[in-house]
Amino acid sequence: MMDATKYAPGYYPAPAGYDSWVKKDHIETAPAFCSVDLRDGNQALIVPMSLEEKIEFFQMLVKIGFKEIEVGFPAASETEYEFLRTLIEQNMIPEDVTVQVLTQCRDHIIRRTFEAVKGAPRAVIHFYNSTSVAQREQVFHKSKDEIKQIAIDGAKLVKQLSEEYEGNFLFEYSPESFTGTEPDYALEVCNAVIDIMEPTPDRPMIINLPVTVEMSMPHIYASQIEYCSAHLHNRDSVILSTHPHNDRGTGVACAELAVLAGAQRIECCLFGNGERTGNVDAITLALNMYSHGVDPKLDFSDLPAICETYERVTRMHVYERSPYAGQLVFAAFSGSHQDAIAKGMNYRKANGEHRWTCPYIPIDPHDIGRTYDADVIRINSQSGKGGIGFVLEQNFGYNLPAKMREDLGYKVKAVSDHSHKELSAAEVCRIFEQEYLNKQKPLNVAEAHFIQKSGITASVTLEMNGSTREVVAIGNGRLDAVANAIQTATGMDFHLEQYSEHSLDGGSTSRAASYVGLVWGDGTTTWGAGTDTDIIVAGIRALVSAINNK
Repeated sequence: MMDATKYAPGYYPAPAGYDSWVKKDHIETAPAFCSVDLRDGNQALIVPMSLEEKIEFFQMLVKIGFKEIEVGFPAASETEYEFLRTLIEQNMIPEDVTVQVLTQCRDHIIRRTFEAVKGAPRAVIHFYNSTSVAQREQVFHKSKDEIKQIAIDGAKLVKQLSEEYEGNFLFEYSPESFTGTEPDYALEVCNAVIDIMEPTPDRPMIINLPVTVEMSMPHIYASQIEYCSAHLHNRDSVILSTHPHNDRGTGVACAELAVLAGAQRIECCLFGNGERTGNVDAITLALNMYSHGVDPKLDFSDLPAICETYERVTRMHVYERSPYAGQLVFAAFSGSHQDAIAKGMNYRKANGEHRWTCPYIPIDPHDIGRTYDADVIRINSQSGKGGIGFVLEQNFGYNLPAKMREDLGYKVKAVSDHSHKELSAAEVCRIFEQEYLNKQKPLNVAEAHFIQKSGITASVTLEMNGSTREVVAIGNGRLDAVANAIQTATGMDFHLEQYSEHSLDGGSTSRAASYVGLVWGDGTTTWGAGTDTDIIVAGIRALVSAINNK
């Protein structure tokens, strides 16, 4: 049986009185549309687009008429970085198009982003951090003030670097997971960022309030938008943006009601592509407005060609009943429907009717190039360390330390990035074993014997570069004694930063898995893993593997 008692509303409504949008019955002017297909859409693909495919998709978006295009998270992977550099260096960005790049509010990621975007004719630096109650409590374990400080520090660095790097930069800030954030707190964080960035009417900044996860009915979101719109600092210098996802299936409604409530911009994807149930569908939004006589300033007059390109380069399928674009949306199988449509077509022709009023068909199929007759975590270059670590643990039992998971994540993503394919769990495990596990060259510990004297005294037999040497050293534990022996024999300069262990298999013959992180004299960190039925041996193997990874 399903148990609804485990669920309760996880959203925070705006104060009462922010509902003037209810009195509006339609959208009068189209908002600005920003395509996020090349970031949100691409990261949701089983096989992310190659460089060539991204270029083709970008060119299609330009042809459709998007004037703002988020081209990726350039610090996330080599392909995304290379794509942005290609657009800039080959002058592929039209004068009237602004590219947008995404970055977390993290120092090294922001710096890498500015390296990628330097020289762009016009670029939006979109920086963000998560602000929701769930993320604060469960993920970051930080207070409201600490989370706000992340945004403030990010804004300061973005502003500083924008003055140091070549390029024409605009700015966007998102309190990610806005829908799970108290509206007054989200407003407080956004205003802190606005105060730092100091936008002006001539050079406004974007404040994006995303439906990162749909948590409420659309009218709740609309009132949150209206509340924030009324209390944002420098409101005449802020472009209020929305970024709806579709978890409850009401992404389009969230976007439309948000526009009624004061949103001036929508971040969206073609055919609603995106993580989980998708981002809001740009085509549905635009053509909904079109069907009400509002020019969306986007050209979908050859929608079949757009469908073909989308399906080919993303390897996704446009659902047959997707609004406007699906193969069957203008097909009528009911006899009475067919009859009404035929009569409506004849009436229009006979009366020279310009306005479209045909029964059952909301827009003229000819306007979009149509005629009436007529799938748990999977790994690719966009995956994070958490997902990669989860796959490794669930399938093979390896429970890596957090920082080691991050190190492995970069290696796994690099493999997927270069091969442009999804990686199986076995392939992830193979990368882990090749990169970290039981590495015996160029250094190996052939034997180690211990006595409890002056702490722990270790007698270690080392093999290195074809020679064997015995070394005696003292430590505060067995692994520390072996590490001291290796440093005495080789002159290496490192210290043991992290060690963890766990049972890998069940039963009396269970293997142990150990993980070692070493910080070297030059500041670099290396990682190693070891397995054996003897926990001491496993730890030594992990230590040696980390050394061999230097």
